[in-house]
Amino acid sequence: MDVALVLAVDVSRSMSPEELQIQRKGYAAAISSPEVVQAIELGAHGRIALMMFEWANDTHARLIVDWSLIEDQSDAERFAEQVLEDSSFGQRRTSISGAIRRAASLLAEVPYDAGRRVIDISGDGPNNHGSPVTFARDEAVANGIVINGLPLMTRGGVGFQFNIPDLDVYYRRCVTGGPTSFVIPVTDWEQFPDAVRRKLILEIGGRTPPAQPRIIPAQITFEEPYDCLVGEKIWRRMRDQYFWDP
Repeated sequence: MDVALVLAVDVSRSMSPEELQIQRKGYAAAISSPEVVQAIELGAHGRIALMMFEWANDTHARLIVDWSLIEDQSDAERFAEQVLEDSSFGQRRTSISGAIRRAASLLAEVPYDAGRRVIDISGDGPNNHGSPVTFARDEAVANGIVINGLPLMTRGGVGFQFNIPDLDVYYRRCVTGGPTSFVIPVTDWEQFPDAVRRKLILEIGGRTPPAQPRIIPAQITFEEPYDCLVGEKIWRRMRDQYFWDP
């Protein structure tokens, strides 16, 4: 088995019902695309283990498709059909940390021997529920798991006020981790199926998007500190402003 890959899909209420449907169709189209199937067939073992669940708050994780062996077009199409069998329903809050921990537990139980273990996590806002996301990320990476991100930098849904303009940076600094980890941002829903397809191909091959030349001059750079608790702070501010219950 070349890779055991968990697709962790955000269904928080900051996404509209239309966006949730686009997301589900986009995953199905990408998984069953000839390009993704070809990437699987060209792997060292020619097969991967794949599963999908939806997440929102720290206690919401709904299985969509259980662990499945994918090695040809018919396997991929069968998985895609299961993705499309029901609909997504928005849930309160956003717990990326909860999604990572759930995905890590699923990878610990994968019924196949895989050379790599990868979490593919999508979302349109920062963590605002459960434990800090960096705690979950660091724990998963320490256990040999790679976390890749698909930040959805779109606007829509009732919780748009919880979005941040640099979600791609947040995912890079606070969510993703491990060897070959990467982030592919989506700024328009029309980009979504292609972004998922590109991401799956890279994950199956254990590669990263080409972004920099192979030879980089030696240099020392220091990034400004990034506040990985930005989502929690936005939630507390909104709660205090509108007198929400904790």
